[in-house]
Amino acid sequence: MRLTVAQVEVSADHAVNRDVVAGVVRAAAQDGSDLVVLPEYTSGYDPRAVGPAHAEPLDGPFVTLLRELARERGVAVVAGTTLPGESAERAANAVVAVAADGEVAGLYRKVHLYDAFGTRESDTLEPGPADAPPLTFDVGGLTFGVMTCYDLRFPESARRLVDAGAQVLLVPAAWVAGPLKADHWRTLLRARAIENTAVVVGVGMAGRGVTGRSLVAGPDGVVALELGEAPETATTTLDAATITEARRANPSLANRRYTTTAR
Repeated sequence: MRLTVAQVEVSADHAVNRDVVAGVVRAAAQDGSDLVVLPEYTSGYDPRAVGPAHAEPLDGPFVTLLRELARERGVAVVAGTTLPGESAERAANAVVAVAADGEVAGLYRKVHLYDAFGTRESDTLEPGPADAPPLTFDVGGLTFGVMTCYDLRFPESARRLVDAGAQVLLVPAAWVAGPLKADHWRTLLRARAIENTAVVVGVGMAGRGVTGRSLVAGPDGVVALELGEAPETATTTLDAATITEARRANPSLANRRYTTTAR
């Protein structure tokens, strides 16, 4: 199957962001893509903080556009958005997966909020429930699992998705720039691929204050695609047989003595 990494720059102007997304998805579909993956916060982003002012309901203009594009072009789409929270003071950082028929295939609310390196995401966002079922869905004969940005630093997040059947891990992100941050991003994406014998697709946001540097790592950790810091899209081919062979040669999942448990 063909997967498009859409490393876009996102602003606080939601209408402009929707125009960018529409252009990217239509171009990817024209190129024969089966799945387009966009960054965290694609509906709207402010590097100072994202919160209730950026929130849209699931039936709001952003997800409605994703559904229309998917249905119109016959391509699945995964993108980060911000949903209203349970209280007026905080919103929810979420990733929505839309199937090629325009139906919502699933929703993931970010569990691990970025309260690190001088940033406090929890001031304006509420965490998703840690015991929610993992978000997995199928496209082109492969099972995809979804986590978000800071979740990458918690290996149990990836392992939980793999235990639910994921062969490919999608990581939409707005990975904040800073000392060693790009190195951490690259290293962690490859580590999650190697330890889970899974393909890992990290889709970073481009622009001020974030690293970009989207990357696709194979189940052996070899980097198959890597972008720079500027806005860019790229399409790659994923093959289930490659993952099957990697897991046959390196049966580390089968050889485990410990297993993950949701709590």
